[in-house]
Amino acid sequence: MSEALSIRRLVIRLSLVVVAMFGFGFALVPIYDVMCQAFGINGKTAGAYEAGEQGVDEARRVRVQFLATNAADMVWEFRPMADEVAVHPGDSTQMVFVAHNPTDRPMTAQAIPSVAPSKAAAYFHKTECFCFTQQVLQPGERIEMPVRFIVDRDLPADVRHLTLAYTLFDITASKPPVAQVGQ
Repeated sequence: MSEALSIRRLVIRLSLVVVAMFGFGFALVPIYDVMCQAFGINGKTAGAYEAGEQGVDEARRVRVQFLATNAADMVWEFRPMADEVAVHPGDSTQMVFVAHNPTDRPMTAQAIPSVAPSKAAAYFHKTECFCFTQQVLQPGERIEMPVRFIVDRDLPADVRHLTLAYTLFDITASKPPVAQVGQ
């Protein structure tokens, strides 16, 4: 009888651990968001931009800096065409990033954006971005990838400088192989 009781207790404990792990998995996203907000890191850009009737704020300029980095296993050359631009809030602006696959094999990449300071991320609206889709480059191929954005007129007045950073990840291994024509 005592062996059956100890097995029952073990099953109950293991079941509780599984339920706790499942709950923790759901809690990770809100915990991550709170940590990013608290430490001012990995600001997520705002969603779709609804242009109001306010127009462009010609009296104000905001400096937008661009950073491009590769994840540890990514070998592509990846950079913005310019390090920064000065924009008027409410005005649509475009920056082009360049990527080059120096390898002898096709590769697929995904860019993940971040905006700093995090309190300004809600006021940064991408209307077109290469980060919305995966990028496939053939061996030796070079591509120019635009990002079109608007800094919202409601950006707090104390924010005069934003940084839009992209990290480029190699996701080739996670993509199924493409069948060659004639095979």
